[in-house]
Amino acid sequence: MKQRSKKYREVIEKIDKNKIYDKEEAIKLVKETSTSKFDSSVEIAIRLNLDTKKADQQLRGAIVLPKGTGKTKRVLVIAKGDHAKNATAAGADFVGDVDMLEKIEKENWFGFDVMIATPDMMPLLGKLGRVLGPKGLMPNPKTGTVTVDVAKAVNEVKAGRVEYRTDSFGNVHGILGKVSFSEQDLLENLNAFVANILKIKPATVKGDYIKNISVSTTMGPGIKIAINSFDK
Repeated sequence: MKQRSKKYREVIEKIDKNKIYDKEEAIKLVKETSTSKFDSSVEIAIRLNLDTKKADQQLRGAIVLPKGTGKTKRVLVIAKGDHAKNATAAGADFVGDVDMLEKIEKENWFGFDVMIATPDMMPLLGKLGRVLGPKGLMPNPKTGTVTVDVAKAVNEVKAGRVEYRTDSFGNVHGILGKVSFSEQDLLENLNAFVANILKIKPATVKGDYIKNISVSTTMGPGIKIAINSFDK
């Protein structure tokens, strides 16, 4: 059995394991139960009633959180001509085409957090799929990272866009911000994230769509949230 720290044991006592909290209570508790010395991330986990063997129930997308994530992401844009100029003007950290792809392939370079590409560059990216895919860096139209409007995509990433996708069990995970965020800011991000998941409910889902929702800090305990508290 994993040995928990004294601080973890202390904060876990603040949480009633048998209670499902209103979203306001949960956000307050998640800030109080952070066990790390650094400004920990606040995360959300949603268990959905999905059959991920069905293509239409494999959810994937992105949302721009209204209060951002508290993290600065380095953006690489693969584009040419005016698209490359627009990406640079929008504040992309790295812009290029074949030269950047060769740098990744030959130097094993991954000094970026998000890659955005124009559709015409995707054939060149194909051979790097085996490298970018496992790292979650392969551009995808569903997440808005394959687009001709590279400036908009760069701005959204910088503003706090969060990507999500269901795992094989129908779970969705995401970042809501940092422990240092105010309760109100975390609550706004939480509401936006859940609203987005509700909005993309597949038409073929039978019964309750959301099974449970919980929030936690990176190293802290999970806190369950009452689904009906989002009806307010």
